[in-house]
Amino acid sequence: MLDFLLFAVVGALAQLVDGALGMAYGVVSSSVLLATGVSPAQASASIHAAELFTTAASGGAHLANRNIDWPLFWRLVPFGVVGGVAGTYVLTGIDGSVVRPYVAAYLGIIGLYLIVRSFRKIPQKPVPLHIVPPLAATGGFLDAIGGGGWGPVVTSGLLGAGGQPRYVIGSVNAAEFVVTVAVSLTFLIALLTGRWQADMTGNALAVGGLILGGVVAAPLAAYAVRIIPEKPLLRLVGILICALALYQISALLI
Repeated sequence: MLDFLLFAVVGALAQLVDGALGMAYGVVSSSVLLATGVSPAQASASIHAAELFTTAASGGAHLANRNIDWPLFWRLVPFGVVGGVAGTYVLTGIDGSVVRPYVAAYLGIIGLYLIVRSFRKIPQKPVPLHIVPPLAATGGFLDAIGGGGWGPVVTSGLLGAGGQPRYVIGSVNAAEFVVTVAVSLTFLIALLTGRWQADMTGNALAVGGLILGGVVAAPLAAYAVRIIPEKPLLRLVGILICALALYQISALLI
């Protein structure tokens, strides 16, 4: 019972950050699961199982708060699904840790850029549509590989291109639900066809806690995006990305 409550707290905190800043649920949850000895593939599969519920709750909350840019949402979904399916296929065959140094470097650069940009005038312009496909495909791929990566890659990339924080975060969170469904189905197919062999029953308690905490926190996080001014929100995102990059780099060096 204590473990369940611990994972519920982790899920709630992770979803508060993810729903408000557009990233971190997968990264935070993955870090906790990996620290308990769960393999990368099992951690990713467990997190995506939990995200079937948390991303649905988060997307619905952002919809209720009118935080979604629908043209951007429909542009993100197909490429994110393709990237997520490809990443799942790769992860069930190799060790996903080989890409972590590159992700950490990317996050550090983008995080610093966003912090600097938050002290300047934030442009009020739509996201250039030509950058969405590669960002979504890369985000989906890395999300499946590492159990988290959709938000850090896609949200940070779109904000760096000049997107308005409220609508970028809302759209990315809503699109994540569809990507999560695709990744979870691919894990299931890999398990049923024998490509991937794993016993997921041992993670049921952790998944249940992550689901409960995430679903409870999702509405509050979506409301926070609506009321927090753009510059502080962008600054918080940049600081969070830098912290994630430093954490990943330190973990690689230890």
